[in-house]
Amino acid sequence: MHPLIIGPLVTAGLSSILALVISVTDKIVNDYGEVSVDINGGKKKLAVRGGSHLLGTLATENIFVASACGGRGTCGACKVKVLSDVGPHLPTELPYMNAEEVEANTRLACQVKLKKDIAIEIPESLFNIRKFRTRIESIKDLTYDIKELYLALSDADVAAGGIAFECGQYAQLVAPPYDGIKESTQRAYSMSSSPLDKAHIELLVRLVPGGIVTTWVHTQLKVGDEVEVIGPFGEFGVKDTDALMVCVAGGSGMAPFKSMLNHILETNAYPGKEIWYFFGARSKRDMFYLQQMAELEGKIDRFHFVPALSEPNPEDAWNGPTGLITDVLDTYIKDKMPKGRPMEGYLCGSPGMIDACIKVMSKNGMTQDKIYFDKF
Repeated sequence: MHPLIIGPLVTAGLSSILALVISVTDKIVNDYGEVSVDINGGKKKLAVRGGSHLLGTLATENIFVASACGGRGTCGACKVKVLSDVGPHLPTELPYMNAEEVEANTRLACQVKLKKDIAIEIPESLFNIRKFRTRIESIKDLTYDIKELYLALSDADVAAGGIAFECGQYAQLVAPPYDGIKESTQRAYSMSSSPLDKAHIELLVRLVPGGIVTTWVHTQLKVGDEVEVIGPFGEFGVKDTDALMVCVAGGSGMAPFKSMLNHILETNAYPGKEIWYFFGARSKRDMFYLQQMAELEGKIDRFHFVPALSEPNPEDAWNGPTGLITDVLDTYIKDKMPKGRPMEGYLCGSPGMIDACIKVMSKNGMTQDKIYFDKF
């Protein structure tokens, strides 16, 4: 073998061995024993084995802190206030913290390792989050890369009251180990089902190249499989005001708005709100639920659905708006939507889309405190 190849291979091998030695040494030498976790001033106290991260330890005690990335330190969702000295913020935490959060010692639970007794504060609502056992009742292909999962809760969970959530909240889908993935993995998905149906959970899952959970859903999951779901999480809900509701989504970002619209149809909730929903896709093969949205338009007289394609194909025979959804949004706000009414923005999609929509909404007089979103 060529020396230029041998060198990097040796270096990589030594690095792997060193990482293994460090991990084993930490487990053997750093035996942290039993540590105490005091939650919300003694409201709940846990006696747990030290050495693991706070996020996973809380989950083993059925206290589930939100984590869109499953504890990998890449989403910044699992924030808790730590009242004890656990050392300075790690470089992996600081990108997700503002100055006030750093000052208050807000930390990412997935990055805090339990080495000694600790006191934390978490929202009281987290005590109500549960783990549900479900069975896949149906799987539908909405597009070439988006599947609709309809999960039935176990009889025991239904007997205990089922799942109680508000439109816009999300759940964490738990994928078991598969194809060389050695640990279970969780990812967050907005619920598209109606809150009135407490016996089922519906999720829209788009295939992300290399995504552990999305690949499992699209290649492994089948009807009848049992799946764990944790939730509900999030505060992305409809505000009970008479402000004009301006919604923008793309892809699986359809989920929370489907839930909201069906809830409005079923209950006539928020009767003072006029709703404009902009849904963007590249071509017609990326578009879905068009018939369902048209039916909702016919049943909710204050609802307007505006689907748009940015790159329609000739065979699409598309007669609707074209262009980037942000450009369509800007045109409609200026030329077609009611003037002089307060507006609220509701966004669900990629971080890039959300940032672009915020700029358009702000330019058109919407203040940032009236723009609501969840980034996944």
